[in-house]
Amino acid sequence: MTAPQAPILFIADLHLDERRPEIVELFLAFLQRSRDEAGALYILGDLFEAWLGDDTLPAEHPVLAGMRDFAASGTPLYVMRGNRDFLMGEGFAELSGCTLLPDEAVIDLFGEPTLLLHGDSLCTDDPEYQAFRSMVLDPKWQAEFLALPREERLAKAREARDYSQNRNSTLPDDIMDVNPEAVQAAMERHAVRRMIHGHTHRPAVHTLEVAGEPAERIVLGDWFDQGSVLRCTPDECRLEGLTMQDLQES
Repeated sequence: MTAPQAPILFIADLHLDERRPEIVELFLAFLQRSRDEAGALYILGDLFEAWLGDDTLPAEHPVLAGMRDFAASGTPLYVMRGNRDFLMGEGFAELSGCTLLPDEAVIDLFGEPTLLLHGDSLCTDDPEYQAFRSMVLDPKWQAEFLALPREERLAKAREARDYSQNRNSTLPDDIMDVNPEAVQAAMERHAVRRMIHGHTHRPAVHTLEVAGEPAERIVLGDWFDQGSVLRCTPDECRLEGLTMQDLQES
């Protein structure tokens, strides 16, 4: 009799920050539990509220230590950069024990080719944001930013975050969501019928057609009021909420 395959877990948009210690604790407890039951864990961007360079957090930081322990258990840990932590580099990968993924990655998810991405590249109805995204992903811009003193980097990040929050509060909801044509184009480009992403903080499973065939787009939830996990098995992919009580009871 064949043993059941371990579930593959996906999370995104934790926005870990010292001002929200309860979410840091929830993430660390989640790592502790999941390393024994998961076949792999994928973090699809915005793990941190801000990542200002691989030199900004000490190796003994509890989040990095928790990730190292998880990876050392033998369960694969993959991390994708988001729009808040796009400066993660090989130093972060070494400190955390993870494997960094490119901005778009196709994996074999129990026999189904599945496209993973953070999701902000799909929000093409917001040209101002897309211009900003192109700027900060430019290697020259990143090198110049990382050459600044840490305090100056921090000040610029706070300024950008304040501007983004104020701007987003005035934008229509549909502008900040994904563009259907961008979704279609990405799925056709990679020849997949399943996509998983975060960024929009609108957890849901959407059905659609790609090249005349049924397809699905799964959106991961954020970790503000509680955690959010996508648990995939050979039979299904299911979005689940997550609280500390859930972990304590399991």
